[in-house]
Amino acid sequence: MMKRSCTILALAACAAATGGAHAEEIGSVSTNFRMTGSDKVVIEAYDDPQVDGITCYVSRARTGGIKGQLGMAEDPPEASIACRQVGTIAFKGPLKQQDNVFSERMSVLFKTLHVVRAVDRKRNTLVYLTYSDRIVSGSPQNSVTAVPVPAGTAIPVK
Repeated sequence: MMKRSCTILALAACAAATGGAHAEEIGSVSTNFRMTGSDKVVIEAYDDPQVDGITCYVSRARTGGIKGQLGMAEDPPEASIACRQVGTIAFKGPLKQQDNVFSERMSVLFKTLHVVRAVDRKRNTLVYLTYSDRIVSGSPQNSVTAVPVPAGTAIPVK
């Protein structure tokens, strides 16, 4: 039993260390009280790594309890996104037409939250989509937001 517990803790540590995105937690609310840790809806901020001046705010459910604290619980696939211009927009280089800019594990092995950026050239706008996937099957639940780039600033596309 002790060996199994150590293995679970090691897997949880590895999963936490290999998460793709580095989010800043802005706040959270409890949705379901548990003696061992409540389920929550968390709000996280992600700065676009290729575009200065844009931050995406993602709200998503996080499972509590002992499994949640160890990173072993599978979080629900629901998420919402709002990206905003928070400073002067500056591009660090040409952008792909569509690119997976953030990802974060929602369970130890099987589920990942994604934020994808797409360029709408016609409207000079950056469009951000959030969804989750699983190794076997994903979820059609998604959320989308858009950030218009100021007129006169062209979006560099590869």
